[in-house]
Amino acid sequence: MRKFIVNVNGSSYEVEVEEMTSAPAAASKPAAAPAPEKKAEAPKAEKAPTVPLENAPAGGTRVSAPMPGTIKKIAVKNGDRVKKNDILFILEAMKLENEIYSPCDGVIASVDTTEGTMVNPGDSLCTIA
Repeated sequence: MRKFIVNVNGSSYEVEVEEMTSAPAAASKPAAAPAPEKKAEAPKAEKAPTVPLENAPAGGTRVSAPMPGTIKKIAVKNGDRVKKNDILFILEAMKLENEIYSPCDGVIASVDTTEGTMVNPGDSLCTIA
């Protein structure tokens, strides 16, 4: 047995870790504070095809996902004129709906995602020309 002190969110826990050997080990007493269990990750949904950056209009502004989540609503379509701070997307992350705003004035050159798509930070959502 080896003892470690693990810090989780500012709380310290003393844990004992049993080294694995080929012979079965005797049962030991539980640690004072058990470490939190890891949850299994949900299967990932297929990603919608995205427009490569090489095909983005020259001088266009790419709007990318700020955090991992699911696109719940797309408020724009190709050709729509938008102003700075207009709502473009609703992104659900950790059961909260986050509004993704336009960083500038312009016209939507391409929408690179679909509703229900899971996105990661940095994934392209749209391009504003």
